[in-house]
Amino acid sequence: MCESINLVTNALAVLSSLYVVRQIWKVFYVFVFGPMVNRLDFKSFGEWAMVTGSTDGIGKEYARQLAAEGCNIVLVSRSLDKLNSVAKEIENEFKVKTKVVQCDFTEEQDIYGNIFSEIYGLEIGVLVNNVGASYDYPEYFLEVPNWLNKMGNLIRVNCISVIRVTGLVLPGMIKRRKGVVINVGSGTSEIPSPLLTVYAATKAFVHKFSVGLSQEYNKDGIIVQCVTPGYVATNMSAFRSTSFFVPSPKTYVSSALSLVNTTNVTDGYFSHSLMTFFINNVAKTISENFIVNTVREKMEKSRNSIKRKMAKQQ
Repeated sequence: MCESINLVTNALAVLSSLYVVRQIWKVFYVFVFGPMVNRLDFKSFGEWAMVTGSTDGIGKEYARQLAAEGCNIVLVSRSLDKLNSVAKEIENEFKVKTKVVQCDFTEEQDIYGNIFSEIYGLEIGVLVNNVGASYDYPEYFLEVPNWLNKMGNLIRVNCISVIRVTGLVLPGMIKRRKGVVINVGSGTSEIPSPLLTVYAATKAFVHKFSVGLSQEYNKDGIIVQCVTPGYVATNMSAFRSTSFFVPSPKTYVSSALSLVNTTNVTDGYFSHSLMTFFINNVAKTISENFIVNTVREKMEKSRNSIKRKMAKQQ
């Protein structure tokens, strides 16, 4: 009996050791070895790269860094003034062509016919589906202001835009048998996210859509990556200053682009992967309820603070 227990104990110890070794190798491969051997020449996939939500934060940085790779850039966003400003900035700095497409992805009418007419004939080798919408502040599902309209906007911007824009660009990629599709999800889809429930759910959709798309079209030379960033110092986040866990858009996008041909789904940045791994594999093992309660309390604190500020401004 004792010998059997010892055998089981030893076997579990070996399996645990192998698991740890595998995880260490995975991190080393993804963030060190993989980018060295798998780095892509993005311009070789096509003359143009197209980025939605491209006038601020992560989207703007994708546009800039793909322009630095020599790609002409199609900028798609809501504000024409911002589009023209970013286009001028990119043309002056990187000496590439740009094309602006003004589009409000919250619109219910068919906006995709106009996008198609604007990009018709362009050899788009890289597509970055970055446009996204979130809550104005953390809130309980039934207490989100203007509930029905807000939920509709989240689905239209975060889900439908990814499907429709991909559907416009993918046929040309398949015809040329090469292309890169990068879908920007969110770390909220991977960890407990109370008070951001619908937002996190829409980003889980992006994750699943990306995985399925890769499985369907990798045989046609299409590379699909879903990036699930944690906190990045952008206007959309609550953070303005950078730190080990909160990179700048420039630092984050540089890391994420280096991983495009290495892994199909990634947090995109080492510290974000470290945090996700800790929450899902260490903290949850100790106490999942503790993690959920801690996140909920943090979200409630943020929610209450923002609502107090809003009340004072009224």
